Amino acid sequence: MDNIKKKSNDTIEKVSVQATRWVGSTNSLLVHTALFIFAFALYFYGIDLDDILLVLTTIVSLEAIYLAIFIQMTVNRQARKLHAVAKDVGEIQEDVDEIQKDVDEIQGDVDEIQKDVDDIQKDVDDIQEDVEDIQEEDVDEKKDDIMLARIEDTLGKLIEEVVDLKQQHLKHLEKTRKDKQNI
Repeated sequence: MDNIKKKSNDTIEKVSVQATRWVGSTNSLLVHTALFIFAFALYFYGIDLDDILLVLTTIVSLEAIYLAIFIQMTVNRQARKLHAVAKDVGEIQEDVDEIQKDVDEIQGDVDEIQKDVDDIQKDVDDIQEDVEDIQEEDVDEKKDDIMLARIEDTLGKLIEEVVDLKQQHLKHLEKTRKDKQNI
């Protein structure tokens, strides 16, 4: 039942749009002019001028009423379309805001990675200093093993942190890609 009503409304709206377009055309002007000439020409065929004016006024009044209704229907239809466009623009703005938030999060991740790189550089510098100290002091093999274990431990932790950051970054990129696909 709703489907039939919708089709009926769509048909009426299409007719109103076509009627509004036609009334604003040159063809409409020509047809109306011809009808007025024909109506007044009836006077020369013996029809009373008052009868002609009564019929002509009635027809013009009815036409004006229907045209006003058709024009209002067209305006309402355009208002609905504008509302839909405004809604789409709002959704796009939300998507842009969300993307900006994602970019900010990525920038935060980059900052964290940069901090980790700086920490790694500091650890490398510390290790370099430790190696230089060990070389200067001629430390025995046991101290070398301790230093290597420390280096391996530090590098292992750093590698784990880098891998964890990469996984977080990949998850974030995948989420962003999915969000873009849903747009």
